[in-house]
Amino acid sequence: MKKVYTYGGLQTQRNLTLPDIRANKAAGIKMTQANATNGEEAAAVEAAGIDMLSMSSLVIEEVRAGAPNTYISAAMGAPHLVSQDDVMREAMRVATAGADQLYTIRSMRIVEMLANEGFAVQGHVGLVPRKSVTTGGLRAHGKTAEEAMSILQDIRRLEDAGAVAVEVECVSTEAMAEISKNTPLITHAIGAGGGGDVIFMFCADICGDNPNPPRHARAFGDLLAKRRELSAEREQALSRYNAAVKDGSFPDDPTSISMLPGEHEKLQEALSKLRPVHE
Repeated sequence: MKKVYTYGGLQTQRNLTLPDIRANKAAGIKMTQANATNGEEAAAVEAAGIDMLSMSSLVIEEVRAGAPNTYISAAMGAPHLVSQDDVMREAMRVATAGADQLYTIRSMRIVEMLANEGFAVQGHVGLVPRKSVTTGGLRAHGKTAEEAMSILQDIRRLEDAGAVAVEVECVSTEAMAEISKNTPLITHAIGAGGGGDVIFMFCADICGDNPNPPRHARAFGDLLAKRRELSAEREQALSRYNAAVKDGSFPDDPTSISMLPGEHEKLQEALSKLRPVHE
C-alpha cells in the first residue's frame, strides 16, 4: 500500500500508483481489473485482491466507499456530458470523489483537455460498443495486419493527446500482444487475449451472473444459479404467507400480543355499556 492524497485532498492509501502500474508493464507483470456497479461489488473486488476497478462515474461515491484502497478508473459516460465544460466539471467531481484515472470514448480534443489539466486519462480502441454502428457492428477487430496497424495508429493519437492508458476491446490475440509492446500506454485488454498489461473482465461475467455472456468471458462462479434459487425461495415464501393468512393459520399465538390477565373481560364489559353516539 502507498500513502497518497486524493485529488480531493483526502490522505489515504492505494494498492497501486501510476508509476507502479508502469513498472509492472515494463517488467511484464500482468494486472487484473474488474468493474463494479455498487459498493457491495466494489468491496468484493477489493477483498479478492483485484488490482484495478472500473466503474461509472455516476456511482463513484458508493464504489469508492466499498473499495477505499483500490486504483479506480472512472468511466465518464458520454450522453449527459455534451460540452467541454460538462466534461471538465464531471472530471473535477469524479477526481475529487476519489477516482484515480478518467476513462472517456470522446475525441482527442477531450483527452488532451483532461490530460492538460493533469488527470490520468484512459481512451478506448478496437471495439467501442457505443460507436459500433459506425465501425461495422459488434465484431472482432485486428484480425488483419492492416486493421491492427490502424488500431495502433489510434493508440498513437491517444499518446499524442496525453493519455496514460487505453482499453483495447475484442482485438485478436496476436495484434494485442504486438500493439502492447509498441506503446507506452497501459493496455487494458478485454476480449483481446493475454497480451495486454491489464486483463479486464466484467464482474457479472467473472461471477457467472450474466445469462448471455460474451464469447470472450469465462465464468469463475455461478452466481446466476444462486440468484435463481433465491428468487424461487422468495416466491415460495410469499405464496406460503398468502395461503396462511387466508386459511387462518397466521397470525397465530406466538406472533400475536395478548392482553394482561382479566383485561379482555373488562374490555368486553366496558364495550357492552357503550351507547351509540347518535341515537
